[in-house]
Amino acid sequence: MTEPGFLRQPDARPMSEQPTVLPDKQPTLRVATMPADTNPAGDIFGGWIMSQVDIAAGVVASQRSRGRVVSVAVNAFVFKQPVSVGDVVSFYAEVVRVGRTSITVDVEVFALRHPTDPLVVKVTEATLTYVAVDLQGRKREIPTGVR
Repeated sequence: MTEPGFLRQPDARPMSEQPTVLPDKQPTLRVATMPADTNPAGDIFGGWIMSQVDIAAGVVASQRSRGRVVSVAVNAFVFKQPVSVGDVVSFYAEVVRVGRTSITVDVEVFALRHPTDPLVVKVTEATLTYVAVDLQGRKREIPTGVR
């Protein structure tokens, strides 16, 4: 459910800044951006966003596999909008495919901007693949019938 005030009516902002709504589910991860996370242009460093996406996707992959997983591929990663210092960034991760030993996860990332006049903008989409491993780091089968 979207909290009151998080959706604004379309206005004169550029199309890239037109508002959206947060998904009607709990985020896997939510983080406030800080000045230490910026690149030389003053935006949040793309690598910081990538690492947070990997954390969020890894959380759901680990939960689904009932154990340790390792990142093996970034299948897709699209930066749609820059992220600014002070944005509250929400990461929504969902398992989209489960194989014998691998799990594919989609992540959508939204930024909540302007706390005095809130605006939600989708900033990133990504798809990552993980492999379930045992304590020795060898591939292991993912339990079936588990959600």
